Amino acid sequence: MDRTLQSRTMRQAFFRLLPILILAYLAAFLDRVNIANAALTMNASVGLNAHMFGLGAGLFFVSYFVFGPPSNLILERVGVRFWIAPMVIGLGALSMTMALVKGPTSFLVLRFLLGAAEAGFFPGVILYLTYWFPAAYRSRITAAFMMAIPGSLAIAGPISNAILHMSGVNGMKGWQWLFIMEGAPTMVLGAVMFLFLPDRPQSATWLSTEQKEWLINTLKAEADRIGAANGMGLRKAFSDRSVLLLSLIYLANITTNLGIAFFLPLIVKALGVTTKQTNYISAIPYVAGMVGIYVFGVVSDRFKSKRRSILVLALSISVIGLAGAGFVNEISFGSALTSAYVSIGLVSIAAVGIYGTKAPFWPLPSLFLTGSAAAGGIAVINSIGNLGGFIGPSAVGWVKDTTHSYSWGLYALASFGLIAVLASLFLRIPGEGNPEYRAPAGIEVAEAST
Repeated sequence: MDRTLQSRTMRQAFFRLLPILILAYLAAFLDRVNIANAALTMNASVGLNAHMFGLGAGLFFVSYFVFGPPSNLILERVGVRFWIAPMVIGLGALSMTMALVKGPTSFLVLRFLLGAAEAGFFPGVILYLTYWFPAAYRSRITAAFMMAIPGSLAIAGPISNAILHMSGVNGMKGWQWLFIMEGAPTMVLGAVMFLFLPDRPQSATWLSTEQKEWLINTLKAEADRIGAANGMGLRKAFSDRSVLLLSLIYLANITTNLGIAFFLPLIVKALGVTTKQTNYISAIPYVAGMVGIYVFGVVSDRFKSKRRSILVLALSISVIGLAGAGFVNEISFGSALTSAYVSIGLVSIAAVGIYGTKAPFWPLPSLFLTGSAAAGGIAVINSIGNLGGFIGPSAVGWVKDTTHSYSWGLYALASFGLIAVLASLFLRIPGEGNPEYRAPAGIEVAEAST
């Protein structure tokens, strides 16, 4: 095998595909969570209490759950250009429509529609990456793509702070401008996806015939090997023990992830700092989360036989950080600003684990699922997991209204992290640690992500 050919092919695939996918997911995820920053002024404006806001934030994931699996099965048939790209354009349009929210009913309806629009994007991209990158590269490739999640949350505060100051321009409130100005780029990036993303290596004009043959044959050999070892069809994938455990782990992880994401600005603001300070302080954990994704992505690809142990470690870090933040939130550390920074430091530790989990987690399904089983299995894991986006915000909102404190909400999120740790201890992935899934000797996997 020509190692130069392999390295060159992976490098080209990375730089041709990942920048577009990362930017599109960054914009889409920002549209998903920008209500966290909008809530600083929107909730009072349209009459939303903490529980109703948490319910609306989470309702997104109910429709996401319903429409995710069929979306991925359609993607496998029609391709990314004719399915995901129009989906992203529609997502941006619906996000802009959030500016028309007048009260609880319209808020809940639009959040439900937004979830339906985004349902196939993330699981579709995870499936799409398996069409381009062999197993030895997937942790870092997945980690690179998922940098968009903490990345979008990190920039959300500063960008939202600037846009919220537009209140009064053309008679609209700042939170209305927030939805309009953050939804428009998503529509543009959806059009870019349609124009520039090839569905499969066969249609990539920027790969030579030799490169296409190597990539197609390598991916086919992997799929044949997995199929021969497991022979799992679509129906069996829906009830497979490993798929269900992965779904539970991801459910708990997303519960902690989005329970924090939707309420972090409100938690920080409750410590007594200004709105401007809140927006900047709230960005800190997501920078830490980006570091967590990168580090765990590197470690996961270097120690493939230990992916489950790495997953347990990342989840454990999230539990420690969330429990610590809940405790600190009950204690005064001098000034409000000092308390905010101590609390945010512990949330940052949690973020390293919450986001770091995703790098060793998402390559696991493709170790034992192929074809329609992979399309359906990945979508099921993602759809069930994203119900955590309903559970997390709803739970934090309910606990806050009941106890009048965010501390117990953080403890509740930590308990979900503990559930994920325990589920990971029972997880067994067919083929995990198989030498066939290691990068060939002498080839640095890092070349695919540099």
